[in-house]
Amino acid sequence: MFAVIRGIFSRLEKFDGIYAILTVQDVSVQIKPESFWLNVQHDAFYAQHNLSISSFLISASRTVSIDYISSPEVNFFRKIARRFGRKGPSLVFQFLGKEEFEPTTKRTYGSILSNLAHVKKFASGILVPKSYIYPLDDKPYLLPPTSLVHDAHKAGLQLYVSGFANDANIAYNYSFDPVSEYLSFVDNGHFSVDGVLSDFPITASASIVDFLVISKNGASGDYPGCTDLAYEKAIQYGADVIDCSVQMSSEGTPFCSSSIDLTQSTMVIQSPFRNGSTIIPEISSDPGIYTFSLTWPEIQSLTPAIMNPYRLYNMFRNPNEKNSGRIISLSEFLNLAKNSTSLSSVLISLETVTSSNGQITFFCPSGCSVPEREAGLDVVKAVLETLTETGYSNGTITTKVMIQSTHSSVLVDFKKQSKYETVYKIEKNIGDISDSAIEDIKKFANAVVLRKSSVFPVADSFVTGQTNVVERLQKSKLLVYVELFHNEFVSQPYDFFCDATVEINTYITGAGLNGTITEFPLTAARYKRNQCLGRKQTPSYMSPLKPGGLLSIVNPKSLPPAEPPYLVFTADDVTESPQPPATEKSPSSSTNAQTHRPSGHTRLTLSLCLSVFASLLLL
Repeated sequence: MFAVIRGIFSRLEKFDGIYAILTVQDVSVQIKPESFWLNVQHDAFYAQHNLSISSFLISASRTVSIDYISSPEVNFFRKIARRFGRKGPSLVFQFLGKEEFEPTTKRTYGSILSNLAHVKKFASGILVPKSYIYPLDDKPYLLPPTSLVHDAHKAGLQLYVSGFANDANIAYNYSFDPVSEYLSFVDNGHFSVDGVLSDFPITASASIVDFLVISKNGASGDYPGCTDLAYEKAIQYGADVIDCSVQMSSEGTPFCSSSIDLTQSTMVIQSPFRNGSTIIPEISSDPGIYTFSLTWPEIQSLTPAIMNPYRLYNMFRNPNEKNSGRIISLSEFLNLAKNSTSLSSVLISLETVTSSNGQITFFCPSGCSVPEREAGLDVVKAVLETLTETGYSNGTITTKVMIQSTHSSVLVDFKKQSKYETVYKIEKNIGDISDSAIEDIKKFANAVVLRKSSVFPVADSFVTGQTNVVERLQKSKLLVYVELFHNEFVSQPYDFFCDATVEINTYITGAGLNGTITEFPLTAARYKRNQCLGRKQTPSYMSPLKPGGLLSIVNPKSLPPAEPPYLVFTADDVTESPQPPATEKSPSSSTNAQTHRPSGHTRLTLSLCLSVFASLLLL
């Protein structure tokens, strides 16, 4: 008979039928566990069929070292205790649901819990579901912890907790990070359970490796991105670098926003400006309300909205805070950063610049009399002026400034006008990079940002190998940062066991990155603080995972089709022709919300689209 994975639908069937079910003796011989825990779930059922679990355990104990035995049946302990004696395994009574009935006493487990002194008479420990210690409300968020840990320890019982699984939804308080959940049970400053039972025992500690924890729009996994609250929390969580994705208002105020389209990051579709939507094919085929169509006061009045990239999987981020915080200007962002004592740098990102020299170009939708309009917004100039106004250019502020862009010409422009460090972002998935491309990048950049799959290529949610791109860039004295790290288990290849910490550990210890860019800086910062890798002998669970190792044991019939090789990044991909400087905006080319109105037919279509989008944001 062969084993299958059941119970949680996100788990793969690709390993079914490969491994035979093991006997207790097989596990002892093949796995050689340091401690062995056996759970007897249905002793009464076996007794009805004239089978004795007690006799089996006594027999097995002659060749196998059994350390713990658990069961949810009281009578089983009365039988097994007599047969093992005082030197036998630790006996752990398992509690099921509080309203369920224990089969031998006919009492609910909730009522048995009220008399732990009685449990101590036949067991040395108890095993309870997580909710016995941390109840949840219906959203779910954590309610205050119960006194069970203290009560059990007072009664002389060890307490173990069950129900941990990295690929099952957990309370929003944990930001989809299973390590945070484990730590709340064993390292919360008030109590500590004696052990946890988990479907994912590899979920690990981490290291003191020297790398940067760089936020992505602040702590945007927990709060609306690019808001004052998201940045304050990122600093509080331990980020080394906070970032601002710069956008421009219609009159030229630079501010932080994750998208040039305000429908993606705010509740603008429920504001008085909702009729200002338009389609700009050069940016998107979908209707949008763009930052350069509203004034800065109008943008400040908008309510921010948290991003939910895994809505398809019914995974939503921190609903209690989904509209918290306020949108801030680049000036406010820089002042916040310079007043922090823990930050090493700020990262100013110009990802939505659509032409060189910071000039934004956009096009009038169908129905406009003028086919093309110039925004005349010079982002490079605006950023440099703001850095000067906030004191970063005079050399007295210790916080470093890094400028990031996907456009080499923008970074070349910054290099000509300032001494700030520059970071070149490669948006493509690449499998290699040419020497000429590296030499060109070194002319204008101090560091490179790669996508995760440019380090560990992925096919069908399995890591297939490891490229040498990081190694080649670092040999040329370029720092390498990688994005984007999420905590949601559906974001990670199966190789990382649904654990964001295992993923980070593999990228840091396996690929030697100089920094991670993450929407959940608390997870990466906690990994960085951990002392595990400071030891001479690193624990085996902290070793980087072997690229392609999990794929090698998949059922051959389930192997994914071969993927085409990733691109080689060349000098032609780097080079951009310089563009003329941005032109001054004339009064006739005003770009406020009233300028761009779709035709009647288009407006009706856009209104329907945006109504649907609004209903999704309200979920």
